[in-house]
Amino acid sequence: MANNDAIIFGVNPVLEKLKAAAKDVFELLIADGAERTSLRQIALEAKRHGVNLVPVNRGMLDRLTGGQRHQGVVARIAAYDYFPFGELLQQAAKSSGSSWILVLDGLTDPRNFGALLRTAEAVGVNHVIIPKDRSVEVTPVVVKASAGAVHHLNITKVTNLRRAISELKQHNYWVVGLDSQSRESIYDKIYSDRLVVVLGSEGHGIRPINLRECDFVVSIPMMGKVGSLNVAVAGAVFLYEILRQRKSNGVDLIRT
Repeated sequence: MANNDAIIFGVNPVLEKLKAAAKDVFELLIADGAERTSLRQIALEAKRHGVNLVPVNRGMLDRLTGGQRHQGVVARIAAYDYFPFGELLQQAAKSSGSSWILVLDGLTDPRNFGALLRTAEAVGVNHVIIPKDRSVEVTPVVVKASAGAVHHLNITKVTNLRRAISELKQHNYWVVGLDSQSRESIYDKIYSDRLVVVLGSEGHGIRPINLRECDFVVSIPMMGKVGSLNVAVAGAVFLYEILRQRKSNGVDLIRT
């Protein structure tokens, strides 16, 4: 592959990529003799967009994906194009309506990242921000774990996460961090229509420098003997509580 090429694999990720940005798909590699209905759907979508289909043996797909579960299909695509932070700020300046942004402070597990992207897209988040360094990026495993949700989100990579959060606050966003040490529960707050949600890394949580930028910090009540939840699960619980509040208040998110 060329240096600016990448791959994604799995039925849902490939199908969602074809629906969201077929122009970025160079070709599809499909396992010889595959007869699954979902693969036929992918083939029809590819034909509709003029994407080349190449039948290959499963061994080639196994090698390309490093033994990951590819479900008989691999797409060769353009490398992921991160959304510029300056453009995000321009959108924030133009819009005064309801929206929220997910900030992930140093996640390192691609499956956690993918699961959070899947939840974020499901609840109506448009933008996700990650740090440039010491953080998982958008990889084929992330795309697979997100079930293709990554193709419907604007993901931004920034050099200085604290500064990015601070600049969003200047555009009338409130910032809430999820931290297991907080005495306030996620159910104790009424959340702003313009909200930045900050989640920390798997092992260390939100870094202190970024925690200080939060307007308030909340935790998820734990009634059992285990002290914390996996970050992907915790993020899902929190995001759906925010969605529940907005639905009960009749507030709609603005898609940008």
